[in-house]
Amino acid sequence: MTSMKSIEIEVCATSIMSAMAAEIGGAKRIELCDNIAEGGTTPSAGMIKLCKQILNLDVCILLRPRGGDFLYNDIEFELMKQDIITAKELGADGIVTGILTPDGLVDMARMQQLIDLIHPMEVVFHRAFDMTSDPHKALIQLIDLKVDRLLTSGQKNTALEGASLIRKLVEQSDGRIDIMPGSGINTNNFAEIKKLIHARDFHLTGRSPVASQMEYKSDEVVLNSFGHHEDFQWLETDSDIVSEIVRQSKIE
Repeated sequence: MTSMKSIEIEVCATSIMSAMAAEIGGAKRIELCDNIAEGGTTPSAGMIKLCKQILNLDVCILLRPRGGDFLYNDIEFELMKQDIITAKELGADGIVTGILTPDGLVDMARMQQLIDLIHPMEVVFHRAFDMTSDPHKALIQLIDLKVDRLLTSGQKNTALEGASLIRKLVEQSDGRIDIMPGSGINTNNFAEIKKLIHARDFHLTGRSPVASQMEYKSDEVVLNSFGHHEDFQWLETDSDIVSEIVRQSKIE
């Protein structure tokens, strides 16, 4: 049966400011990462170190050497192992990662190597799961690997769209692994998702726009791929959004 622990809110934080906002809002932990536009990559050692110095909540580190797929060559795999060592030395509480085989299943051999290196930190399998060819078989693989938690959108673009599969995964897991819905969760749909999916962990970014304080703004150069205005506006986790989700999580 699903664990009867109280609901825990995890925030995907891509900056120090977002991490701080997550804590202020009452999140249980953060998944610390970089390059969210690519689906997230491993954050810098400096970011990990500072988060552990100034935050009191749990800090889990995304271990992903690049964007794209989850099939890694030997050099990329070696980098992942080195990043685990660094994260462990800096006091991380857990590692969020995932490796697939060419046929879309969990790479058991490589995952076991990473898990052995991650121990005794928490192990979380990320949304590489949503790219697996057989989610029910992949879930059994993760249970066999003794992974602590699975982040998934139910193989859809959002957790609300994938709610049916996520609920089935929660039932299939039978408490052997925590299933954590994520992607597209916000203050407007959290209550519905919580009702549809009997999970005890939920993952969100909780972001809102932040305006640049620059007085001079060049019209001649664009430094990003999204358009000129994005050089003077970005998204950060909003503590009020996190706080509202935490409030809703406590309503039975």
